[in-house]
Amino acid sequence: MHATASVDDLLDERSLSKLRWRCRRGLLENDLFIERFFARHAARLTVRQADALGQLMELSDNDLLDLLLGRKPPEGALDRDDVTQVLALLRAARFTPSPEESA
Repeated sequence: MHATASVDDLLDERSLSKLRWRCRRGLLENDLFIERFFARHAARLTVRQADALGQLMELSDNDLLDLLLGRKPPEGALDRDDVTQVLALLRAARFTPSPEESA
């Protein structure tokens, strides 16, 4: 991400590629959420959303899965509107079939 980018700007291709790499997880369940999220939202991902997703990637796999499944709410530094929005997008990817899956 460039220093001149606004938080509401779309993420550039290089930053998106780095974020995808950073989002690789050890638990298959987390990877499934994240893969579907990128399939649906990568083209519209903003710098702010990428930052929120990056914050979530700092968590352990089990803590991330608890958030994705709604077992616990975001707390502390993660209790922010942008993180909550990204979590909602990640969770929605779990329940809605992608265009490829529904064909």
